[in-house]
Parts: sequence; C-alpha cells; structure tokens
Amino acid sequence: MKVTFPGLIDLQVNGFAGVDFNNPHCQPDQIKKAMDAMRATGVTNCLPTLITSSLECFAACAKTVLACHDPAVSGIHMEGPYISPVDGTRGAHPAAHVIPASIEDFKSRQDAAEGNITLVTLAPEVGGAIKLIEYLVAQKVRVALGHTAAAREHIRDAISAGATFSTHLGNGCAQTLHRHNNVIWEQLAADELSAGIIVDGHHLPPAVVKSIIRAKGLARTVLVTDAISAAAAPPARYFIGELEVEVDANGRVSQPGAQNLAGSSLTMNAAVANTVRFSELSFDDILPLATTQPARYMGIEPSGQVTADWDPVNYRLNILETVTNKNQGTR
Repeated sequence: MKVTFPGLIDLQVNGFAGVDFNNPHCQPDQIKKAMDAMRATGVTNCLPTLITSSLECFAACAKTVLACHDPAVSGIHMEGPYISPVDGTRGAHPAAHVIPASIEDFKSRQDAAEGNITLVTLAPEVGGAIKLIEYLVAQKVRVALGHTAAAREHIRDAISAGATFSTHLGNGCAQTLHRHNNVIWEQLAADELSAGIIVDGHHLPPAVVKSIIRAKGLARTVLVTDAISAAAAPPARYFIGELEVEVDANGRVSQPGAQNLAGSSLTMNAAVANTVRFSELSFDDILPLATTQPARYMGIEPSGQVTADWDPVNYRLNILETVTNKNQGTR
C-alpha cells in the first residue's frame, strides 16, 4: 500500500551509515553522507546527539556537525555529561567524563555549538541539576531526564523546574529496580513528561512498548532511534566516541563481551513498523510519533514529504522517495 506523509524526525541519533557523530576527527563531508543516508530512510530532520565527553571533544564534534550545513540538522541533542556516574545507569557513557551539572560548563558547550544545543538530557539527582534546568528553560533549551536513578522527589523537582521529556524511557537505568518505587514508574506517571522510546526489539519488549504508549498516550510518545554508526550498515564492530561496540546478526548493539546495550542500529522507518506491530495500533495512529509529535515537541516543522510502501502483513515500511522542501533534492 503506497502512503505519503511528512518527513520523519529523529531526536536522538548518535551516528549513521558508518559515521560516528561523536568522533572528534569526523569530517563535515562524512556528516553529510550520514544525513543523505538518513534521508533514504525517510528522515528529513534530526538532532545529532553528542554523548558524555570532555569539553574539547564535544566542541570538536559540534563544530563538525554544524560545518556540514545540512538543513536536516535541526539542533544538537546533548546527552550528558550531567548524568548518573553509577555503572548500569550510566550506560555506555564514559565514566571519566561524567560531571556534576554546571551552568558554566553548559555555557562553554553552547558557545562551542554556536547556540545550537536545543535539547539536553541529564539526571535530576546530580549536583547542580535543578539550577541548570531552570537556566536551560530560561534559555529556551528543552530538558530531558535520562541515565538516572532519581527518586520521586528529584523527578518532581526537575519537572517543577521545567523538564518536559524522558530520554529512552525504560532504558538508561539499573537492571534491577524496586518493583514500585523506581525511576520508570515515576516518569511514566508524570503527565508533564513526554517519553522517547527505542522500538528496535532489543531495548524494550513488545509488552513494555504497548504499556508505555497506553500510559503516556499517543500525544506524549515520541519514537527515537538512539542509532549509532551501525545503523544502515552491516554487522561489524563500530565506535561511539571512545567506546568500541559490536553489532550482531540481529542488529543488537553492545560492548564486546558485555550484555548492556550501547545505542542501536535502528532506522526510523523500521521503528515505525515495529511500533505498529508491538502496539497493535494502526499505521495512521503510530506515524505521528515519528513526524508531527517530535516536531511539535521541539517547535519545528517537518520538512519535505515521504512516499513509501507500507506492508501491513509483514510490518515493513519501505521508503520509495524522500522529497525535501529545503533544496536538499530527492533521495
């Protein structure tokens, strides 16, 4: 069945098609290559995501992303370094560069990014987090909670300060949690928070995807990929910043010899198809979670139009053509 819809939007993508946005030696033409490859999957807007690193590394990566001058780049998502330092909760972020929340440090990073950091993920329990959230909101930077072991009071304080999003809800937390008092339930119950979810079949099982969508509602759920350079690339070993990871034949991304996930190899068109299958909702119900929902949350307009073939029997969304309206051409 042929379908036409606005361009897909990914608010969390660390790399694509063999290109690592967190590599300080990456070149603008490589970023452009990744953006072209993303357009082939229907994505016309994204937030390249830079994870926990030193200020120097962040600055180099941000400058490269911006130097590609690709109109698909709608800002930078800064994930860390103000996150939980605890193993497990920290995920694949390098412990050496995790630091307390700091307005001064953020100002330095925002200067390096020429004012283009538009979304920040942090842990609300770390020192200085609430003051930083208040500052970010005043600067019209959106704040997400993630890689956190926050208690209820920390989450409520963060919401009161202006946090409005949960980064990859259900992930970026400890493997074992209290059955009732835990960071997932508290964010799930918070009506003020929209939730990003990674629907690749590895990060969240189908029942959890269905439950999150039912609890948050379609209006407060956003699909993200959390893709690394392994997306749209063959199974092999890749890097996300300093960390070497491997991708198995099923597309699962993890550190060699470890069980914890380290980003994904997901593409956004596959995320839409997976979510339809897992949620048992219609394609028309789920598509806005990757188009108008993230656009509305970030205050941007989806650019361009995608023509695709939707296979409702096998749950496949094959992109036929992506036409942009910003002189990006046709892919």
